[in-house]
Amino acid sequence: MPQQTRGAPAVALALLAFLVTARPAAAHVDYVTEGSTPTTPAELFAAVTGDPTSLALLAGGAVAGGAGVVTYLRHGQRIPDVDVARRTLASYRPYLPWMLRLAMGLPLVGAGFAGYYFSPSVPAEARLVQVGVGFLLLFGLATRPAALVGLLAWGVGLLTHGAPMLLSAEYVAGLTAIFLIGPGQPSADALVRRLVVTDRTFASRLRGLPTPDQVLARVGLERDLAPLVIRVGLGLNFVYLGVTQKLLAPGPALQVVAKYNLTRVVPVAPELWVAGAGLTELAVGLLLVAGAFTRGTAAIGFLLLTTTLFGLPDDPVLAHITLFGLTSALMVTGSGTYGLDRSVVPALRERLIPASRQRTEPSASD
Repeated sequence: MPQQTRGAPAVALALLAFLVTARPAAAHVDYVTEGSTPTTPAELFAAVTGDPTSLALLAGGAVAGGAGVVTYLRHGQRIPDVDVARRTLASYRPYLPWMLRLAMGLPLVGAGFAGYYFSPSVPAEARLVQVGVGFLLLFGLATRPAALVGLLAWGVGLLTHGAPMLLSAEYVAGLTAIFLIGPGQPSADALVRRLVVTDRTFASRLRGLPTPDQVLARVGLERDLAPLVIRVGLGLNFVYLGVTQKLLAPGPALQVVAKYNLTRVVPVAPELWVAGAGLTELAVGLLLVAGAFTRGTAAIGFLLLTTTLFGLPDDPVLAHITLFGLTSALMVTGSGTYGLDRSVVPALRERLIPASRQRTEPSASD
């Protein structure tokens, strides 16, 4: 078995451990609310299922989603715009390291100066570590060691602060991906590497040393694992947010609906607002973990984050940069080697597309 194949399950299992330890915690809705009316999950779903209109809307949304998937599988390849968008996004791969460094570095610097530890739910004055790691990532200097320090700092936070740190678990995915793919360009590390490979420079004396990529390849950690790490980590984060912050603890979310009068924007019951948002985040997370319809699912996640950003003016923008960056990265990478987009989705497409069309249409993956 190839080394990179052995490494994939280990990475997935490590990230899955964060969800296993999940329990109801202070939600990001706590950034904009103080306290909440106690509401149990049973009361939430009783209210939704007891209202024929809410139940019909919820069922209709599920049916519409399923119909959209079937329609895409049958006719998506016939729309030139879809293929052009997919190829254009894939062409941005050279910029992926820079995207990830910005997505992790900027919020780390901001968190350090704002006085919280990765998540606004964890107040702390650990400025030096977060600001230092953030600046190193932004400059692309000692990028992989900086990412490791960031991972270690997050792990220490999990041990000392517990479940609230899971609200910032996307840092684990982003920093791990940076460690796997390296600094990219532009970066200070790329400049140093150019000096090393150029003849007659003082740095060229280091040319015989193994590169970080070579060292990681020897232990089975290939760059191809980065999309897996990003989508599993981001997917588990969406699952955690949807389940623990809405479905299992709907009180604060109901208070947000009331505070911003969201039922005037979409005239449905507050309970349906919360249940629908939680189920949508759960579905997005599970699809990302499975690597199914990855680019489209990441785009939906991006829209959910955008809605939160503009719909909740008190929500801290800085805390969402990591999520915006990771969803954007998945639009570029797609599912990667280990997702269902490479196996199950093409098989479903072949079953749904008539044989006559299969002979005339090129295959595509999400």
